[in-house]
Amino acid sequence: MERVPILRIGDLLLVSIQIDLQDQSVLALQEDLAEQISATGASGVIIDISAVEIVDSFIGRMFATIASLSKLFDADTVVVGMRPAVAITLVELGLTLGDVHTALNLDKGMRILRTLSARRQDLPPASPR
Repeated sequence: MERVPILRIGDLLLVSIQIDLQDQSVLALQEDLAEQISATGASGVIIDISAVEIVDSFIGRMFATIASLSKLFDADTVVVGMRPAVAITLVELGLTLGDVHTALNLDKGMRILRTLSARRQDLPPASPR
């Protein structure tokens, strides 16, 4: 099974999916990404799916699961490069991506994550109850 590489760019992690996704490769990606977020303390994850031509319901749900998992480690997720056919399929399957932000390309995705990170840093600390 081929694994999806996870690259670190500053405090962000870039996942560029360049292989045909199978159920096992998506599950491995989920595990690898959780380990990398925990190890690096990344504040954001960009998942580049520009090479992905088709998705099924399992893979669509896994994007939402990955975003939820990232959120548990205090990292935001942006999916970039979604092809129109993939977007249509997700809508037809009735799938939502939950807390996943989307952007047309990598540059816009990085800007979204930097904006979210800046907002998070400006938030006052939670008051104890």
